[in-house]
Amino acid sequence: MIFLYIGIAGALGALCRYLIGLILFTYAVFPFSTLAVNLIGCYTLAFLSSSLFQKSKLSSEMKSAIASGFLGSFTTFSAFSLETMQLYQSGEVLYACIYSAFSMIGGIMMSNLGWKNEVKA
Repeated sequence: MIFLYIGIAGALGALCRYLIGLILFTYAVFPFSTLAVNLIGCYTLAFLSSSLFQKSKLSSEMKSAIASGFLGSFTTFSAFSLETMQLYQSGEVLYACIYSAFSMIGGIMMSNLGWKNEVKA
């Protein structure tokens, strides 16, 4: 049953990721879409892991579906890597460096923020 939960949540996460890119950042030269979903995902996973997952009555299967399924497909390291290389290959070295820095430092900062925003019960 866990595979079904993760599969459904993964499909929903992938659709949300695609829709965010389609709606908000369709014509952007800079990969704002991937940056946005990865930062949102970093915050959300840290927030859920530090707080709600520990205090909730959700089953371990549902927690895995949310974390591995939804957030795992919502965020993507492979797209980040490919987009960085595409920026570099097209001569946008500065953008590639900025994108990499914002992704790595921003991801850690968002995870830290999510962890610190735990829900007090």
